[in-house]
Amino acid sequence: MENELPVPNPSALSDPSTWIMAAVILFLLLCSGFFSGSETALTAASRGKLRSIAGREDGPAKGAERALELKEDNERLIGGILLGNNLVNILATALATALFTALLGEGGVAIATLVMTALVLIFAEVLPKTYAINNPETSAARIARPIGLIIAVMAPVVAIVRFLVRGVLRLFGTRIEAGDNMLSVKEEIMGALSIGHEEGSVEKEQRDRLLGALDLHERTVEEIMLHRSGIEMIDADADPEAILSQALQSRHTRLPVFKEDQENIVGVVHAKDLLRGIDRLTRGENAAGLAGFDIGAVAMKPYFVPETTTLDDQMRQFLRRHTHFALVVDEYGALRGLITLEDILEEIVGEITDEFDTPDAPVLKTDAAGNYTVDGAMTIRDLNRAADWTLPDEEANTVAGLVIHEAQTIPEPGQCFAFHGFRFEVAAREANRLTKLKIRRL
Repeated sequence: MENELPVPNPSALSDPSTWIMAAVILFLLLCSGFFSGSETALTAASRGKLRSIAGREDGPAKGAERALELKEDNERLIGGILLGNNLVNILATALATALFTALLGEGGVAIATLVMTALVLIFAEVLPKTYAINNPETSAARIARPIGLIIAVMAPVVAIVRFLVRGVLRLFGTRIEAGDNMLSVKEEIMGALSIGHEEGSVEKEQRDRLLGALDLHERTVEEIMLHRSGIEMIDADADPEAILSQALQSRHTRLPVFKEDQENIVGVVHAKDLLRGIDRLTRGENAAGLAGFDIGAVAMKPYFVPETTTLDDQMRQFLRRHTHFALVVDEYGALRGLITLEDILEEIVGEITDEFDTPDAPVLKTDAAGNYTVDGAMTIRDLNRAADWTLPDEEANTVAGLVIHEAQTIPEPGQCFAFHGFRFEVAAREANRLTKLKIRRL
């Protein structure tokens, strides 16, 4: 005999309890959709955007504040929502099975499974979650209060579940604490900037400036200072005419002053102070002339900082001391270089030049083979920002330093190396310094 489709029981259709049960099932499906959408909204909502909404004076502000409170303990939040969601789903499925069995007999079990799977999938999972993921902050602010009340009611059961879960995980050597896996604000911002740049909504310059500001507390003055070999200094024992000529020809307004040895820095002279001192000696009836000029009388006391100082701390020190110039020393007190406030600002906004700066040659030059010719003293950070690369700068500050570190020797001109996905060729060398390098991505 051929199988026939089950026929609804007429007496069951006329029973009011059947329709009451159907109404309860629909209500439970709505509750399931509410829990599913709430879970997605509260987990996807940005803390920063919720904080912004909470700062307003309109209706959603209090809801946003409550949502922020709930997100403080994500484990408790997710545990309460999942507990409620599973309760209503299981109850709805059990009632649907009883309803279809009463209507269709034994064949109603399979039909109840198919119908409830479709209803739960579409109306209790996909639909509410799709809406919530497209409006996470607004949805989170709206549902925060009722969800908070439900979680408070279910708190005892959730606490028991958390205790059991943590106990089982502890047996496997895993310890869970609330908030352990939450990203820091900095990581969230950096991730958002990277995604925005990849999608084209954030320009490279904007990304570099914001990331530069975020990195200040992780970078030290040693990484961006002007090395001592490039510092222009004034000899305190030089003739006043030579000192004046050097100051006028220099493109710097502040110059360190040394006595006998360049390691012995005795002061820092500002061009304006130098000219004022000379002006007092060369004007008026009692003018003594340049012969009576003493550079020590116009030089400021030098300001020394350790090479391990972070850029964030150093910028605050510059602002507090009302100065823009510091000499960098190592742990033994030996001069390493100098740093200015402008150097730190350039880490955020890029190269800063004025009318007295020498125009910089193009930093990156490409030859026919696709090689970039760079100065060996160029910092890895600057190269990464200019070429949008990700060369590591943990072991070395300059490109030449990276090549020497990876090669474990000082290479000769013409030698080539491949590491970190790039090809490095030594183009020029002076003494022990690699002055020019050719780099291209492999």
